[in-house]
Amino acid sequence: MSFDNSNLSLPEIEALEHKYLMKYWYFLKFVEDDIVRGMLSMEDIRDDWDGLYGNIEGGISQFDVGSERIVYALLNGKIAGQPNSCPVSSDLFFEVEDAYIHIDLKSVTTSEGTTRQDNIGDFNTCIFVGENQNSYAGTILKNAGRPNEYTEEYHPNLPTYYSKPNGDKKITLTYFVCLLNSSVTQSCELISIMCLPNGKLQEHYGSRPLKAGKNPGKARYNFCEVPSFELLEGNKKRVRIIHKNPNMSDYVRRKLSFYLNNFDPQIEE
Repeated sequence: MSFDNSNLSLPEIEALEHKYLMKYWYFLKFVEDDIVRGMLSMEDIRDDWDGLYGNIEGGISQFDVGSERIVYALLNGKIAGQPNSCPVSSDLFFEVEDAYIHIDLKSVTTSEGTTRQDNIGDFNTCIFVGENQNSYAGTILKNAGRPNEYTEEYHPNLPTYYSKPNGDKKITLTYFVCLLNSSVTQSCELISIMCLPNGKLQEHYGSRPLKAGKNPGKARYNFCEVPSFELLEGNKKRVRIIHKNPNMSDYVRRKLSFYLNNFDPQIEE
């Protein structure tokens, strides 16, 4: 696909990010029932796998692999562009006419406060991002407000633009589909899709999108600090809710207050 958009202004970059966020949100909202139904399909054959997976504390949740399978199958089969074989990428990486797009799925399981450590904190205001999943370099503040406070430079592996052999360049766009499941109710509590800014937007956002990860050199997307496309007119959000469990517990509702207060209902002026 011959195309060059290397001279985009910062608002034009945000307009492109918003364009594809809405495209994928509309599609995933359309297949919302298929996603939720697909995630529950493991219950039909639970007797054949129960006890063989997900019993180790701190290990991969029983929801994670299945969630990825359901969502990626829908995206790959219906809406993704030309797949690209580059090994340095998100799990889903493809080319469209005016961009290279990375989509990764983040699945988190909450114990709803019934265990000592509840992973809902990895979901409600920030999410982990890998170096192969984004192009946003910046400075991360570590141990904020403590005597040993210091800064660390974060360098992701993705370019802000991909370069073709003929010199054409296409912008890099990064999206995350985030799923919160409950180990208590075996229900999907919330599904969202969000856009992490392209690295060129560091000129505007600075280090706000970045938060220290659990390990040195790792980062989290601090979406609570940049919930909107700030260079676009209107109330255009970087996060969109796809599915919300109408029967979520008060505990989950309190923990998701930032989501529910800022992105629900989905209104854009």
